[in-house]
Amino acid sequence: MLILSAEDMKKVLTMNEAIEAVKIAYITLAQGNCVVPLRTNITAKKYNGQILFMPSYVEGVDFAGVKIVSVYPENINKGLPSVPATMILVDGSTGIVNAIMDGTYLTRMRTGAASGVATEILARKDAKKALLFGTGGQAQTQLWALLCVRKLEEVYVFDIDFNRAKQFAEKMNDTFNDYGAKITAVENSEDVLPEVDIITTATTSKKPVFNGNLIKKGVHINGIGAYTPEMQEIPEEAVLKADKIYVDSLEACMAEAGDLIIPINKGVINKEKITGEIGKLLTGELPGRTSESEITMFKSVGLAVQDVVTAAKIYEKALELGLGKNITL
Repeated sequence: MLILSAEDMKKVLTMNEAIEAVKIAYITLAQGNCVVPLRTNITAKKYNGQILFMPSYVEGVDFAGVKIVSVYPENINKGLPSVPATMILVDGSTGIVNAIMDGTYLTRMRTGAASGVATEILARKDAKKALLFGTGGQAQTQLWALLCVRKLEEVYVFDIDFNRAKQFAEKMNDTFNDYGAKITAVENSEDVLPEVDIITTATTSKKPVFNGNLIKKGVHINGIGAYTPEMQEIPEEAVLKADKIYVDSLEACMAEAGDLIIPINKGVINKEKITGEIGKLLTGELPGRTSESEITMFKSVGLAVQDVVTAAKIYEKALELGLGKNITL
């Protein structure tokens, strides 16, 4: 069994490779070549936390696995990750555990890659400005993915704690200096909303984080943070304005995505407003953006198939490079 730390994983997987792995995951799901039960979500009320168990078997890559991921927003005040996780990777042909790896870093990479996939195939090709909501554990990989798929000139960052946004922007300007984009913290998102081409939300908010009346024609929106029926980052006005709405999994989003469930329950939209799964866009079964003025939206709640395919890629590269620690139980 191979034990892989976050540092090991950083040495073997680039964001571009993660984006390609997630594309495979979405296509595999669209073609029905995997088993992806809905996640089991256990609430730890005492600590305002949630513990999720996410299993999957992916026939195409012949691996299975389960990721145990927790969401404890108050961890940020303890200097701990708010979304800690562990991934257990299983050989699909024998049922034997091949690897245990840092699920927090895996989650950040595959979730960033999910936005990267959607932005690559849906955002305007000439997109120059983006706005990122949230500076938590997901923020850096969300930003990285955007920079990988579009030649951005400026990325605005908003957080409910402006000082945290400033610190994040300063760090990211150094980290991603080679990409040529200026990372700027904003105190009021409404100042820049009307001019941005891409909006990504990566928060744990239960109420919309921006004004949907201010978005411009042609904008692309990635809704990444909300993963329960009560959570809602994207305003109903933006959902209503969207010309095309894609999801990672229709079944999962109809069970878990408050960004869609809440406006549907209110009668603001109906289920038919959802264009379909992004995997079917990748296979050519669904149309993508057809005009520069279309507003497109991608809603993701995160799928175990993404974890398994990305973890398998990490495991195979780590074996090649001799990274990680082998143990026998």
